[in-house]
Amino acid sequence: MRVLGLDPGLRHTGWGVIDVAGNRLSHVADGVVHAPTGLPLAERLVALFRQLTAVLERFRPDEAAVEESFVNKNAASSLKLGVARGVVLLAPAERGLPVAEYSANLIKKSVVGAGHAEKQQVQLMVRRLLAGSAIAEPDAADALAVAICHAHHAGTLRAWDGRSWSPPR
Repeated sequence: MRVLGLDPGLRHTGWGVIDVAGNRLSHVADGVVHAPTGLPLAERLVALFRQLTAVLERFRPDEAAVEESFVNKNAASSLKLGVARGVVLLAPAERGLPVAEYSANLIKKSVVGAGHAEKQQVQLMVRRLLAGSAIAEPDAADALAVAICHAHHAGTLRAWDGRSWSPPR
């Protein structure tokens, strides 16, 4: 199974692709797509969608996973992140892929073992779990962590009873 992990952001959206074979995880690729600043919001969202579509076309994942947003103190920032997150959810769903969502705490707990781990701890563990990967940027490492979290949770559910994937509640 090939999984695309996505760490949404309006300026920078991290993405990471891994292959999953049982308990074995293999790094395929990672990167960050950048929405151009200075353009109207709608044009930035189109650029984000097109760049994500290119990633989907190039790597052809079987499933996608997205980090859930947390609420910022600034309502305007939260709203803009939510709009960008909508595009990030739409891109794989529009191609017919199942899309999972995971909280930041669950992602950190799945990768590091602690739900309140620091960003550097997550990056270190991603590099260890995906040996030999040269991760481009911190946002890409976060996206790979989302993919790893999905691989663990979706795989466990399948192993338990053979059902198709369903996100944890």
